Amino acid sequence: MVGFLHTVNAVVADSYVGRWFRLEGSGHPRERIGSRFLTELRAGLTTWAAMAYIISVNASIIADTGGTCVCEADDLCVADPVYLDCVADVRRDLITSTAAVSALASFLMGLLANLPVGMAPGLGLNAYFAYSVVGFHGSGIITYKEALAAVFLEGWIFFFLSLLGLRQWLARIMPQSLVMAVGAGIGFFIAFIASGGIGVIGGDKTNFVGLGGCKPEDMLPDLPNFCNSRVLQSPTVWLGIFLGGILTVFLMLYRIKGAILIGIFITSIVSWPRPTAITYFPHTPAGDSSFDFFKKVVTFRPLEKIGGAVDFNYGNGRVWYALITFLYVDILDTTGTLYSMAKFAGLRDPVTLDFEGSTIAYCVDAFTISMGALMGTSPVTAFVESATGISEGGKTGLTAITTGIAFFISIFFAPIFASIPPWATGGALVIVGSLMIRNVREINWDYPGDSVPAFLTLIIIPLTYNIAYGVIAGIISYVLLNGTALVLRKISNDRILPPTYDSSEPWVIPPGGIVPTWMKVVYNAARGERHEPMVPLETRQRSPSIDTAIHDQNKESGGYPVTMEKEPVEQLSPLSHHH
Repeated sequence: MVGFLHTVNAVVADSYVGRWFRLEGSGHPRERIGSRFLTELRAGLTTWAAMAYIISVNASIIADTGGTCVCEADDLCVADPVYLDCVADVRRDLITSTAAVSALASFLMGLLANLPVGMAPGLGLNAYFAYSVVGFHGSGIITYKEALAAVFLEGWIFFFLSLLGLRQWLARIMPQSLVMAVGAGIGFFIAFIASGGIGVIGGDKTNFVGLGGCKPEDMLPDLPNFCNSRVLQSPTVWLGIFLGGILTVFLMLYRIKGAILIGIFITSIVSWPRPTAITYFPHTPAGDSSFDFFKKVVTFRPLEKIGGAVDFNYGNGRVWYALITFLYVDILDTTGTLYSMAKFAGLRDPVTLDFEGSTIAYCVDAFTISMGALMGTSPVTAFVESATGISEGGKTGLTAITTGIAFFISIFFAPIFASIPPWATGGALVIVGSLMIRNVREINWDYPGDSVPAFLTLIIIPLTYNIAYGVIAGIISYVLLNGTALVLRKISNDRILPPTYDSSEPWVIPPGGIVPTWMKVVYNAARGERHEPMVPLETRQRSPSIDTAIHDQNKESGGYPVTMEKEPVEQLSPLSHHH
């Protein structure tokens, strides 16, 4: 059997496919050592298993906007059965659109950029889209359709910024402590939103937030999720805590691949039977409608409510405000994740921080952002869960292509993904938040000029329910503190310096320039120098796993853990995800 697998790997490596993806043994001058066809397929399925939760999670978050459903009541139609039935249809559409755009983006990333990175609508970006821009049931600054127009234009702006190399360069000049704080702040933000989905946190008339989880009859009249008494009495709360949360973490302790997806589905399966206190399909008109759709199991759900719903109302100034905030939030998100994943896979230049196929990768991301808007969803981004596939040996675009094919198959199981309750995904989001919060270890806490702006960013994002406010607070405070200190230093000829100035985080423009690689190739070709710029790549020292957030075991030592030399953890996506 081993001989057969080796033969398959060798035959594929010696084919056009092997040379295109630079598999080991292909003869390509820059073949990727250790890359094998069957290993890439396994890595792609592993990445999909780690990412698949986004299908139901993204649909739940974006559906909170109400989509194209219209509510004219002052209470945001929280108890209007007609409106809620429309929102349920929007959520089912979003299941299809999320799987479809994830399939398209991942496939193109693998085929064109040859990177082992899965793509999907990003956590953090979708929360910003849903709660800061459109608002719950359309209570935000612009409508759902106008927000899609902002996302559509953002994608094309990113496309041209990527061609010119500006997008990569802008992300590289951000102070790293602020970048890490944004990621950690969104981890808090996502966990806070998820705790409401589980029901642990509810509204409080005195303290604004408090414990929730009471039964419907114990809620305050006309105030959903505001408990009058008997908090934490709802059985679905404890189901979400123990099956969706504790069980998932327990699986992660033992490095079970796809632990988050397993936890979501176990919780969902327990919630599907109807004659129980924890059912997701109560005997109500809404429950009957959801159960009828669930019974189809395998079907294709067309985009009835959200397909092509873009309203190109660029005359509204608030659309431009949303567009600008989407731009800088997405710059931090996708750019940071792609760089960190390239580092994980050993494809990044340690000096310039550039990586193979960077321009194509950013163009693919930009194109799929606009395509996602036409499908009714928030911006697409690279997923930090791609590290699980890389840790399984994924080194080429075949990994991402396999992930994309798996997402395509998921389109036809929309009834299953649409029937996942919020208390099943809530635990997963809290866990993703806990993975994102570890970015705080990379913040420079030794110098107030770095730590205070980072802390303001970290705390304002969840408290204001707005990512943009946290980023703005961090940037302004950073410029004021460090800009003033710099002016005093220059005026005094280095005599007036903060006592701990030596411990400050150095801010430099990364070397390598702003000109993208493709422009250098064209310029060299015009001069008759036909050679591809060689990028000295980093040596990958370990295989990180986002599912477990711990070091891989040394396979050569019989599976026992290896003590690693202490080093900074590779920078995760500042906004994902988890992702």
